[in-house]
Parts: sequence; structure tokens; C-alpha cells
Amino acid sequence: MARDSRRVWFFDLDDTLHEASHAIFAVIDARMTDFVQRNLQVTREHADGLRAEYWRRYGATLLGLVRHHDVDPHQFLRETHDFPLDELMRIERGLAGVLARLPGRKVLLSNAPGAYAGAVLRRLGIHRCIRTRYPIERLRLHGQFRPKPSIAMLRAVLAREGLAGRANAGRAVLVDDNLMNLKAAHAAGFRTVLRIAPAGRRPLAGRTFVVARVRAVRQLSRRLG
Repeated sequence: MARDSRRVWFFDLDDTLHEASHAIFAVIDARMTDFVQRNLQVTREHADGLRAEYWRRYGATLLGLVRHHDVDPHQFLRETHDFPLDELMRIERGLAGVLARLPGRKVLLSNAPGAYAGAVLRRLGIHRCIRTRYPIERLRLHGQFRPKPSIAMLRAVLAREGLAGRANAGRAVLVDDNLMNLKAAHAAGFRTVLRIAPAGRRPLAGRTFVVARVRAVRQLSRRLG
């Protein structure tokens, strides 16, 4: 138990701590497409293509818009993630109690903006359990956004949390639904857990950088205990 209590759990947010694929992602995608269409003055089809292309290329649509179109990142994050959550959320039963009983410190590590992440955590009832948070606004190196799957940023997060080096091997665990993020995290020094969302039946064979797979947060203690 003493060793477990030294563990630090880094949680992704969407499709990891709640099922964003149920309804929320559709709203965010539509609002991002609206923003791109309005600010770049392109057709909706072109705007939707840019949104998807930049997400695939950079891990976050925001990064492509900042790099190629000089978009105000804070305006983009505010306009695309400010909407009512209550009727859109699907929550794992007993999640707050599960996290409270999980030995070790809990940290949020997400490409989502801080205001949205805070609202989701409050709606999940786990905002007091996860006090250290790395939303996309904090994922910056040398003044530039470096969201997941940036290996350099992931290493910097470990250093900031005092988890770098051999003496801390195995203490930091990233739970994420995205295999690219987990591959980068493994290279940076994290142990990695794939959260398998019901909406995404991903092929799992050959993923040697994933040490465990769970379909619910409540399975973490048993799989990594």
C-alpha cells in the first residue's frame, strides 16, 4: 500500500473520465467548424476538413489554426467549449468514490481548455479529488503550445511534478483513450493505461507500450494493483 500511495495518476478527460463520444464531441466539433468557417471565411465543408486535418496532424485543431492562420487561441477555446453540459454527459456510476479510494495522487492531463475541464470535473463530482490540472493552456514550452502527444511536453510535466529520473520509475501512470498519446507518454517515462471507450472498439494487438487496458475507471486498482 505504501508503494501504491506514491503513485501519481495522470488522467485524460474526454472519453477517459467521462464518455464524451456520447454527445459532447459532436457539439465541440460543430462549434469548431463554425469558428473556422466564420473566422477564415471559407465554406463549411472546407472548415470541417481543416478542423479534422489539424487534429490528425497536430493532436489539437487549435495548434493548426495558430500556426497557419494566426488565430487567437484563447478566443478559439472560449467559443468552442462554452456550452451547457448537464444533458450531454454520460458518467460512470460511482466515479467519485472510485477515485477517492484509488491510492495515490490524481492529476488532470488534457488537451481540453481549463474552464471546460473544470466544469466537467465539477459535474462529475471529482473536482476536489483532482486539484492539480494541466489543461491545454498549461501545455506550453518556450511560449508555444505543445499538447499531447508532444514527448518533450510530457517529459516537462514529469519534471514539474518531481517524477523524472530512475528513482521515480513506475510512479507516474497516464490513463488515456488515445494510443498516440500513450505511445508518446511511454517514451517520456510514464506507465500507460488504455481507457477503452464503448464508442471506439480499437484494435489492441501489438501495443507493447500499453501496460494495461480498462473499460472503466473502477478497473484501475485491480489491473495495476
